[in-house]
Amino acid sequence: MGAAPGLHLGTPDQIEVLAGMEPVVQRETQAHLERRNLWFPNDLVRADAEVPAEWDEQLREVRLAARSLPDAVRVGVAMNLLTEEGLPHFHRLIAVHFGESSPWSAWNNMWTAEEDRHGCALRDYVRDARLFDMGALERLQYAYIEAGFDPEWEQDPYRLLAYTSLQEKATQISHANTGRLATGREPLLQRVLGHLAGDESRHYLFYRAMFGEVIRQDPNRAMVSLHKVMSNFSMPGHRIEKFEAMSEVIRRADIFGPRQYQRIVEELIEFWQLGTLGGLSGEGAKTLDKIMKVPARLSRMADYVESKSAPRPFRFDFAYDREILI
Repeated sequence: MGAAPGLHLGTPDQIEVLAGMEPVVQRETQAHLERRNLWFPNDLVRADAEVPAEWDEQLREVRLAARSLPDAVRVGVAMNLLTEEGLPHFHRLIAVHFGESSPWSAWNNMWTAEEDRHGCALRDYVRDARLFDMGALERLQYAYIEAGFDPEWEQDPYRLLAYTSLQEKATQISHANTGRLATGREPLLQRVLGHLAGDESRHYLFYRAMFGEVIRQDPNRAMVSLHKVMSNFSMPGHRIEKFEAMSEVIRRADIFGPRQYQRIVEELIEFWQLGTLGGLSGEGAKTLDKIMKVPARLSRMADYVESKSAPRPFRFDFAYDREILI
């Protein structure tokens, strides 16, 4: 198993499983390439030295329209942008868990190149649309990158694949719902976020397939890893200053919260056919039972949070410290 030396985190059994999955990684990478829509930020927000005159007029219209965006949308865009610009953390985590010389690393490099366009495109948009106090946003982004991101995965590579399966879908939903709130107000923002959401949906298919293969080959350990991630999931960027307040605005605006996360969990449980998974050990079966109860717990949590959600004010310096009552 020549590629195994490139995989160094995890138990020997996990490393053997992941090394044996390399043909599946290659197959799913090729499937991704066949369905990919490779676009570039300049396709959406022009920045050439010479652009058609109508672009200058369109840019004036974008800035005028952006003024009408609700501040809750601004918070959603800010969170989406900061999350996308946290890409160095995620490239590092994948490289650390899966090495630098295998089909896993080839995927990581391509995935990183595709994800890098997201932060670029969204940053180009918010700068040209004059959406934020950019100095405040840039200080927030710098502090987030400097703070690092080290989830408590205990060097378990299965948890990384479980997390990315959940996270890619969550990010897709966050982009799509933020874009939905821009409908009828600012079409360029909706277009940019639509491109990002499309990419995230395709990345989700890859990671979902990868963890599905882990379940097929090593179901007992897969259940333990999945439960640990699923029951303690938080969106990337939880080390962003005022992350909790931003997340609460996003939840109240129906962009992303426990209700959306519940639907993701239900979708994955159904896709991986966990309800019919057999042949588990005692621990595996017990853990699967806990996983099957997660959607109901999330539903109760969403009901409770929503019942306590009286309107309250929020303020963020990147949104010019205006009061946001939601």
